[in-house]
Amino acid sequence: MYWEQLLSLKRFGDTTKRVRAAQDETRLGFEVDYDRIIFSAAFRSLQDKTQVVPLPIHMGANKDFVHTRLTHSLEVSVVGRSLGRIAGKALLEKYPYLRDSLGYQFNDFGAIVAASSLAHDIGNPPFGHSGEKAIGVFFEAGEGKKYQSVLSEKEYQDLVDFEGNANGFKLLTQSREGVPGGLRLSYATLGAFMKYPKESLPKRPTRHISDKKFGFFQEGKELFYEVAQELGLQEKKGKGGRSFHRHPLTYLVEAADDICYTIIDFEDGINRGFIPEDYALEYLIKLVKDTISTAKYNQMAHTSDRLSYLRALAINTLIQEAVSIFVEHEEEILHGKFPTALLDKSQFTAQINDIIALSVERIYQSPEVVEKELSGYTVIGDILKVYTEALVAKKENNESAYHKLVLRTLPMPYRATVGSHYEILLNTCCFVASLSDSAAVQLHQKIGGQF
Repeated sequence: MYWEQLLSLKRFGDTTKRVRAAQDETRLGFEVDYDRIIFSAAFRSLQDKTQVVPLPIHMGANKDFVHTRLTHSLEVSVVGRSLGRIAGKALLEKYPYLRDSLGYQFNDFGAIVAASSLAHDIGNPPFGHSGEKAIGVFFEAGEGKKYQSVLSEKEYQDLVDFEGNANGFKLLTQSREGVPGGLRLSYATLGAFMKYPKESLPKRPTRHISDKKFGFFQEGKELFYEVAQELGLQEKKGKGGRSFHRHPLTYLVEAADDICYTIIDFEDGINRGFIPEDYALEYLIKLVKDTISTAKYNQMAHTSDRLSYLRALAINTLIQEAVSIFVEHEEEILHGKFPTALLDKSQFTAQINDIIALSVERIYQSPEVVEKELSGYTVIGDILKVYTEALVAKKENNESAYHKLVLRTLPMPYRATVGSHYEILLNTCCFVASLSDSAAVQLHQKIGGQF
């Protein structure tokens, strides 16, 4: 892979080449990507989607603050911008022609990573990490299993392994009436967004990090192939499905997410009382022991200030570490020969794993989080049952008066039944995934006759 291709400014529908040196420096194309994402309806809905810890009933006290998908995504984009800029500076020193001949600046790398990081959770369903699983369970073991016979193997796999990353690509790129190409982001940003550039089958064909999940549905594969070709992504050799090696900047997007969920989910657990403060501070100090100013730390009278100081140090430490690993292994990454996440190679792996292990025990498996996820299974399953049955009945000219009423509650873009069964079922999943936590609960109450 070659950086001059990987940094493509091309957008869906372009008929002429976009040249970096001709860009308006006051509003670069990669910065436009960020703006389009942040003003999109899909991004705004993240304000009411659970990150990990459900929103507390009373939000008045600072101690009760926890992150939503929106605040998490904003923070990941900030970390991603720093990662991209620092890495970009090193890359321009190594490949000066990118700057001298083509006009790229280190801020371009930061803008691409920031925009991709901002969008990294845009396709995730409500109810935290269990939302995707709840959709999959509906089709694999629930009422939706009856549709398997009308789907191809890969189409069915798209549903039983419903993937927020693939839904994110669909949201960012899907054409609508009068809106071709969706948000029309640059192909560089779309490439960096794609953590898992493969189809849903075969599942995990290798242990390479890019094969862990999948990144596009059957419906959107041709568009992704166009993006991959423009960027010069290296296609893997295998049987049963098409897959590609990652855009190198995807490693920085992934690192930004890893840094934030490791440190900030941990902080949320402290703020909600899942993790004792003194215990937690000890874990963070181990991570930043080489950079902490003991005198400054000891002058802080309040635990919240000490926690903020340690969090900032920890994030900065991991940013520098991730960039160092990226630059060291950049050529391996370009050749598709770097099979792990950046932080898996970190000297701080033991400290990171200790924090994650404690988070799993005290936060991710806490009664409050488990109860929220259990509710999500019921809510999502019931909504999918009602709408898939109504839409399939309409397609097969077998809809009842009840089905007609149900379909009136769907937004117009999701009512269409002219496509295949696969398109109808996938769009219904994407509708459910678009709902915020509270919107899903309210809709569930309405279709269940609770007013």
